[in-house]
Amino acid sequence: MESTKVNAAATRTNNQGGPVDGVQQLDEIIPLIETVVDKIRPDQLDNPTACAAFTVTGVLEHMIGGATHFSPAFRGGVAGSVAPLEGDLTDRWRRAMAELLSSLHSPGAQDRTVTAPFGEVPVSAFARYTAFDGLVHGWDLSRATGLPYEPPDGLVAQVDAFARQFVQPAMRDGDTFAVETEAPRHASPLEQLVAFSGREITDNSKATEK
Repeated sequence: MESTKVNAAATRTNNQGGPVDGVQQLDEIIPLIETVVDKIRPDQLDNPTACAAFTVTGVLEHMIGGATHFSPAFRGGVAGSVAPLEGDLTDRWRRAMAELLSSLHSPGAQDRTVTAPFGEVPVSAFARYTAFDGLVHGWDLSRATGLPYEPPDGLVAQVDAFARQFVQPAMRDGDTFAVETEAPRHASPLEQLVAFSGREITDNSKATEK
């Protein structure tokens, strides 16, 4: 996708007319996901999730890998220059997320650019994509484990506004994103965003990838 489209999506405003900051969104989203991660039992790590081909472990490793790869670039270094984290899975997840937030709050971070899978973009734009990705992965983990996850509707609305401008038809390749599904009639704002991302929400509120 052209970086100009990403930049345009990143400058959208919320319903109150103020600027939407992806880093501030992540400041809210990561602690919400952590409340799920902290309660995941060892016997749930192999549970399938709505994210294609990912178990609960796979989702956590995906988030760890992304944060570890890009955090050096947010500080002005080289993406992928840090060695993989070692240790317990959930402990590595917490450390990776803590470093992600710290690097995004580092001086000058949002004035930098980063080479993302969809092109060279400002860190401010990439932070909004990361917020979208993280918000949906939190739902993946919640639905796979039966643990509660209730992001505020206002936060979901901000992320949703970005996502609907950001996701282009060419990105629905079954890998980056699946085809949008139909949300249930009384779906919550989060479920509507999840359906937009390509997850299928079944009647019992569990999800599987089409």
